[in-house]
This record gives sequence, structure tokens and C-alpha cells, in this order.
Amino acid sequence: MAGPLLDRVGHDARIVATYISLGVVNLVQYRSDFVLAVVNGLITLVTQLLALAVVFGQTSELGGWSRHDLLVLVGVHFLIGGLIGLVIRPSMETMMEGIRLGTFDFTLVKPADSQLLASVQVVRPPALVDVAIGVGVVVWGVGGRGGALSAGDVALFLLTLLCGTVTIYSFVLALSTMAFWFVRLDNVLAIFQSLFGQAGRWPVTIFPGWLRLLLTFAVPLAFAVTVPSEALTGRLDLATTLGAVALAAVFFAAARWFWFFALRRYTGASA
Repeated sequence: MAGPLLDRVGHDARIVATYISLGVVNLVQYRSDFVLAVVNGLITLVTQLLALAVVFGQTSELGGWSRHDLLVLVGVHFLIGGLIGLVIRPSMETMMEGIRLGTFDFTLVKPADSQLLASVQVVRPPALVDVAIGVGVVVWGVGGRGGALSAGDVALFLLTLLCGTVTIYSFVLALSTMAFWFVRLDNVLAIFQSLFGQAGRWPVTIFPGWLRLLLTFAVPLAFAVTVPSEALTGRLDLATTLGAVALAAVFFAAARWFWFFALRRYTGASA
């Protein structure tokens, strides 16, 4: 039982490694994209820091979050945004375009899990700039808070960060899977990206109750950004941690079921 499972994991890992290597090759060919990503990332960072400066020019805390607490959250926001831009969004956009043009058929005939192939088919290394900025801002924010993080705090942060990434991936996958029924869904991902960029950079606890519920369960930005930030700022409790794990599992299972449900109704370009 363990042998076939290990073979499957190794096979999937080689597929991911192949697409990563292709992404690196593209980066070498188009190095100007990396420079533009650096400039764009720095401009976005400065904009967010100015927004924090305006807020904390009027108050010492926002909904119980201090200046350095929000720096941690801004860093996590950059980190998750970088992961979305690295592989999730470009792969989903390519998949939807393939469904529209009929080239998605080539993905289905390959001897590998179709969801995996669709999810990692495009890797854009310039998005690693946002990941690096995010890590740097998180370290800056944690250092400004004072006191050392325990190994448990770091472990909880990594666990909730993983759960948040899985939840966001599953949500975007479910949105993209609707392309099997609708011709163009580019605007849906654009709306999500805009919502993530605007609402995701603030703690969900500062919003009104109805919007907090929306950003927690309908569009799970809370579990992607706020909860990992809480792990580094001493706010995370056991119930929220278990909730993050459970929600990630539910979202992933639902997205995978929806994926195969859609595939069973896909007739292909040649039909």
C-alpha cells in the first residue's frame, strides 16, 4: 500500500519540478519581468506603509492591532499574494483559456492527475519578489513587537499559512472550474484579486459582522491572511487553529469533487 502511494507522490513531485524548471527558464529569457516585479512590489509596499502611517497618525491601535501587528499582517498578505501570483492564478487563467479554445483536451490525455496538471502548468518566478517582500515585512513586524517567538508560535504560523494557502487555492480552483459551463470567467478572478488586494490587507476583525462572515466563509480571506498573522501576534487560540485546518480540508475536498463533477460533463473540443 505504501509503495504505490510513494510512487504516486514521487511522480507528482517530478511533474511540479518540471513546471518549476520551465518557469525558471522563462525568467532567464525575460529578465525584464523580474525587474518590473521588483518595482511593482516596492511601490505596493510603500503604498501600504503610507496607509498604515495615516491610520496610526490618528490612533495607537486599530481594532486591538498595533502598528507592528499590522506590519506582520501586511507581510503575510504579500506572502500569500506572491504564492497566488506564482502559480495559482496564472495556471487557472491558462486552464480557463484552454477550455475556451479547446486546448485543454491535451491536458486530459496526459498520464497524470488532471487537477494537478491544471494547477501547476504555469509558474511565474517574478511573483517570488512578493514572497520575499512578505517574509521581510513579517520579520520586521515581529521584531518591532519585541520578545522572541517560541517554536510553537512558528509551527502554528506555518500550519495556518499552509491551511490558508490550501483554502485560497481551493476557492480559486472552484471559481475557475465554472469555466466548463461559462465561456469567459476572467473577470471573476480579477474581482477576487481586487478583493484580496483591498480587504485582505486589513484584519478581518475590524469589519462589520456581516462582512466579517463573508470574508471568513464565503471568500476565505480571514483564514488566508488574518489567522496566520494572529499566530505571530499572540492572538491565535486552539479553536481557530482547528477551524483553519477543518476549513482547508472541507474547501479542498469540495473543490476536488467539483472538479471531477465538471470533468464528467466536459465534452471536449472535438465533440
